[in-house]
Amino acid sequence: MFRGARILVAPLDWGLGHAARCVPIIRTLLEQDAVPVIGADKAPLALLREEFPTLEHVRLPGMEVRYAAGRSQAWAMARQLPRMLLQVREEQGLLTSVRRRMQLHAVISDQRFGIRADGLPSVLVTHQVSPFSPFVQSNARRINRRRIDRFDRCWIPDHAEAPGLAGDLSHGDRLPPQARYIGPLSRFTKAPAATGHTMWRTVSVISGPEPQRTLFEQAALQQLRSIEGRHLVVTGQPGNTPRTEGPIEITGHLPAAELQAAMASADLIVSRTGYSTLMDLEALGRGALLVPTPGQPEQEYLGRLHAAGGHHAVQDQDGLDIARALQQPPASSTPAGKNNALLDAMADLASLITSLPAHP
Repeated sequence: MFRGARILVAPLDWGLGHAARCVPIIRTLLEQDAVPVIGADKAPLALLREEFPTLEHVRLPGMEVRYAAGRSQAWAMARQLPRMLLQVREEQGLLTSVRRRMQLHAVISDQRFGIRADGLPSVLVTHQVSPFSPFVQSNARRINRRRIDRFDRCWIPDHAEAPGLAGDLSHGDRLPPQARYIGPLSRFTKAPAATGHTMWRTVSVISGPEPQRTLFEQAALQQLRSIEGRHLVVTGQPGNTPRTEGPIEITGHLPAAELQAAMASADLIVSRTGYSTLMDLEALGRGALLVPTPGQPEQEYLGRLHAAGGHHAVQDQDGLDIARALQQPPASSTPAGKNNALLDAMADLASLITSLPAHP
């Protein structure tokens, strides 16, 4: 399909979710005779290099966003807004250099609005076509739409039929004309065979910006110490040395296959309401105890959406009660099947590369 086209894949570096959902994109590119180049930094780069150790990579520094320790994030985000806008311009400058050096034919940017260039086929991956904002929402959505319209294609990783997994985020306003639904993206390929026994009582997948990531980890560990059984905590910090605290095993990161097996074997999965996690859970056919990041409008909305759907249990971080959730764990369902919509989008991108050749 791609005949050796060199395609940069660049995820946003706010946590590991954007990098994780790029894994199936990179796998599909490899299957279709493309040459993916990883563009990331720090933990997202570590995750993708672990999954694809032989691929070329280039460091594309991002911005480390920090949340407030309380429930309201509006002021914390407002303080960082000028730096976010500057980051978009800096990314465009970085891409100009990288494009020539790496001889790129196209770019797939996961939520990095600066990773695009005129004359270079550019795809934006986003489920936030109609984002929620702690500021003036109508203005935020208008700015978001302008940025999306600068890309040749917009891939929405959700089901085409509303509400999908993202609800109004991906199905709210009128879609951009270049947008298409590509189905949920998960690094989990298929549910592993049943082992006949439970390996873990709970598996907690910790994620998100600081300091809320640490607060969530501390709250989970405090409760798990008094809950019978073996527990696994994945802290979302690749490179950290694994350690054991009594019945709790703590590790910074697991490769996709190991994390999939662990989550599939657990009595209860505990995680944030991150969108990449929701896609992974659907691929596994598992319900979970979801804990939205306090003050993050998207995760709070997704929590309400999926609590109403009944497949997941949802608790506030301040009211976290893992023992109560274990008394009636969320039910399992049929794992999601093969995603053909992504392959169709790849064929469209290959055609775009042919019709609009890049000039590195």
